Amino acid sequence: MNLQIGSLTLNGRAVLAPMAGAGDRAFREICARLGAAYTVSEMVSAKALEFGDRKTRELMELGDAARPAAIQIFGSEPDVMARAAEKAMAFSPDAVDINMGCPAPKITGPGAGSALMRNPQRCGELVAAVAAAVPVPVTVKIRAGWDEKSVNAAEVAAVCESAGAAAVAVHARTRSQMYAPPADWDIIRKVKQAVRIPVIGNGDVTGAQSAAQMLEQTGCDAVMVGRAALGNPWIFRQINSYLTESCRIVPPPGVYERMLVMVRHIDLMCRYKGERRAMNEARKHVAWYLKGLRGAAGFRRRTGQLESRAQLGALVRDVLAAQEPPEGPEVEDPF
Repeated sequence: MNLQIGSLTLNGRAVLAPMAGAGDRAFREICARLGAAYTVSEMVSAKALEFGDRKTRELMELGDAARPAAIQIFGSEPDVMARAAEKAMAFSPDAVDINMGCPAPKITGPGAGSALMRNPQRCGELVAAVAAAVPVPVTVKIRAGWDEKSVNAAEVAAVCESAGAAAVAVHARTRSQMYAPPADWDIIRKVKQAVRIPVIGNGDVTGAQSAAQMLEQTGCDAVMVGRAALGNPWIFRQINSYLTESCRIVPPPGVYERMLVMVRHIDLMCRYKGERRAMNEARKHVAWYLKGLRGAAGFRRRTGQLESRAQLGALVRDVLAAQEPPEGPEVEDPF
């Protein structure tokens, strides 16, 4: 199950995708504890890092509990990206990842993120500059292409490999498709055929079986899980068991375990960000954890008003009491 990315060894084939606004240090640590073999930070602006922005530095804080971990940077100028990568090394990342896949207009407008897919040569220049600047593996995350008329993931991946990339993650949708239509896994297969470095597939991995199907259909070396992990960090444990234990299906956690992990997650957020800010940001995470539970709609309305750790505790008590039959603390601690 080990995967080698340059000098970095991953013990598993399911990794956590970088997710702006959701994949913070606390969430990455929870996912790693539940089986994610590798985590990637929220994307960091190379230009903001150059100017010593405080919030940008916070995004790069890496806890030992989430390692091995990469810091992801974005930008469009090779020299700026190289200097940013050098500064990122102060946080001891195990790898530096270059964002070539973000579809957000505020990122693509200045020529970064998935806009880079329109210029394969520039992609190579960015990789070469960053690889020359840091002593750790450099990886890239790309999309299928800019739009349906320019699906060039295999070409871009090959250029990045030649420039020194140690691995490539492929989101199998174009920038114009954003996140809506089904991912085209055949694109991942073509990228795998075009390069010799590890390829990580991304898109529509929603559980253990879809992860195994992607690995089989595309030949990719690992799967990257993003939105499917929100409120469901157990997905990594489930994928690992399915892949290593003869397709063993691990059932979803009971409500008590869900609440236990959720509280630990939010407690970590409070530790790293302070209670007031953390509780504001935690509202969306709590709503994700509650999805599918009895009375979830009503509880989610309360979630939008959470302001304190005490309010979270009261909500959890009410959630547990509303389930039929109520579950008790006899569940084994997943940590």
